[in-house]
Parts: sequence; structure tokens; C-alpha cells
Amino acid sequence: MIKGAIFDMDGTLLDSMPVWEHASERYLEQKGIKVRERLSEVLFTMSMQQGAAYVKEKYKLTEDIDTLVSAVNDIVFEAYEKKVMPKPGAPEFLECLEKAGVPMAVATSTDRRMAEAALRRTGLMHYFKAVFTCTEVGRGKREPDIYHAAAECLGTAPAETWVFEDALYALRTAKAAGYRTVGVYDLLSAGDRKEMEETADIYREDLCKAAELLERIQSGRQTV
Repeated sequence: MIKGAIFDMDGTLLDSMPVWEHASERYLEQKGIKVRERLSEVLFTMSMQQGAAYVKEKYKLTEDIDTLVSAVNDIVFEAYEKKVMPKPGAPEFLECLEKAGVPMAVATSTDRRMAEAALRRTGLMHYFKAVFTCTEVGRGKREPDIYHAAAECLGTAPAETWVFEDALYALRTAKAAGYRTVGVYDLLSAGDRKEMEETADIYREDLCKAAELLERIQSGRQTV
């Protein structure tokens, strides 16, 4: 049974992960700083504040953390505001859940300004009771705090709440906290596919075939 749904945004609802892949590198390069690592992979599991703190310390930057977060946000904001589109099947599946009376929330590592801009422009915002960000919650998705906050808002217990994620580490966090999970394929997490299939209650290439997906969630049957 599904009584509530919590959705990751980037890579799950929106095809936006490529926007972030090199944003921090571009910021450092604009300052004439050579990046000495695969920075996007290092920052992948962090909130914006955590990532900014890492970059500040690693590259000996003088800017404070809030300034760094704002600068990276400015680099990618235009894409959220004008270009990023929903992933296949996402609007139809949200519509299906709404018709079934399932309350929904967003739990994202992206800061609110960009998340809300993208969700409004793509027409998805009205499906959600609330949007929760890791920055505002104060912890990234290696901790379950953001899912607990969203579930409390929805008025649902973890066991009856489904979390939709495209990242293995986030799926593991939600699963360990007692939530049911749907893993959603994204190109940037394709290397973790096998483990995602093993971790998630249900794994999907996309959110297409909304009615079928909802039926499988209701029954709890594994699918790809």
C-alpha cells in the first residue's frame, strides 16, 4: 500500500543531473584554479552547503560558504529557469498518483530557488504538498532527516511511504530508515544499476506506464 510519496528531483523527476556535473569545476576555472580531481563525483552525495565547505577548504578559497553556494547557483540557475525538462513519464505518473489521492512531497539536494523555478516552469509544482531541501534540513541524504521531515508533512509513516530516487546512496538511506523505495535509472548513476536493483523494492528505467507502475507499487512486485 502507498499512502505517501517522496520524490527526489534531479535525475528522478527532472533531467537535470548534467547541469550539475561540472558546475563547481566551471566556477573554479572562472577563477583560474585548476581542478585536481573528479570533483563532480566527490560532491555528488553532498548538500550544497557541504559541497561549498569542501571546495572552500580543498582549494583554499577566501569566499565564505554562502558566497560560494550563491556563485554556483548562479551558474546553473538559468538552466533550471529556462531549459531543464521532466524525465520521461514523470508528469503522467504524478498525475496518476494525484488521482489516486496519494499526497506527495519533494526531497532534493538542490536549493529551493532553483528547485521551485524548475518545478513551476515544467508544471510539476502543483502536485506537491511541500518541497524539502537538504540545505534547509541541515543534512544530506546520507542521513534520513529529509525523508522524515517530508513524511511528517504528508502525515504518513515510513512503512507506508515510498521514496523515489536515482542515487544508490540515497536509496540505501531511505531503505534503512524503513521507507519503501523505487530506484529510477539516470545516466549519471548507471554504474550503480546492479546494486540499485538489489537495493530498491522496485527498479524502473523511467516513470512511464503510470497505471502499471502504480499497480506494481501497490503490490510491491519487483520490476525493471
